[in-house]
Amino acid sequence: MNTTPRLLNRIVLAVVGILLLAAGAAGLVLLTLPAVAVWWGGAAPRVAQAIGDVRTATTLEGQADTWLWIALAAVLLVLIVLLVLWIAAQGRGRTGLFASVDARFPAPHGRHVGPPAGGSAGGRSSGMGSRGVQSEDGGTLGSVTITAAAAEQALKAALLERSELVGASVSTWQVRGVPGLWVRVFPRKGAAPYAVAAEVSRLVEALDRVTGYRTPVLISISSGTRVRWTRADRVS
Repeated sequence: MNTTPRLLNRIVLAVVGILLLAAGAAGLVLLTLPAVAVWWGGAAPRVAQAIGDVRTATTLEGQADTWLWIALAAVLLVLIVLLVLWIAAQGRGRTGLFASVDARFPAPHGRHVGPPAGGSAGGRSSGMGSRGVQSEDGGTLGSVTITAAAAEQALKAALLERSELVGASVSTWQVRGVPGLWVRVFPRKGAAPYAVAAEVSRLVEALDRVTGYRTPVLISISSGTRVRWTRADRVS
């Protein structure tokens, strides 16, 4: 569910793999084929001479060595920056917002809702996660936001109450521009995966009803060290 650049990762891995494969194949051919080794023994001095000529041609007057080393250092510095950016792009997509809904809050009966004396026409509600401004009919137009932590903690607490689960984790990610939940559960030994999936789906639907927001959900049923070392319950 994250925004990892998978296509770029595959391209980078393919290029690196091809280069390493080519280098390994060349070394293997030199070691196993005498004819290739003899050819390389004759070609190596010419290659070294060509490299020496390039160094001589690129050495400026008054300098001890070629300026190609400076160019190589600049290329390596750019490569390091690109690698840092590439690493930073891995696993992104987490979000701290679960839902944001526009709402209209009616004015309390017999009470005038408006700005305080000397204040502006806009106001902010005291309830955390909601804000709005006064409408013409005395109500308040605004929005209600539900943080990802609230939804994650509520769903995780409900999951951990299930006896067939050893552990659970819930995280919120951006899925095609909207928040989505990634629910990862660790069932006990002997628990039926379809029953676990059905129970998780039921709890997610309950969360949808409570929050009034239907979110995309990815359910992962995993097995780990804690599951393998957990004793399975037996029913006689």
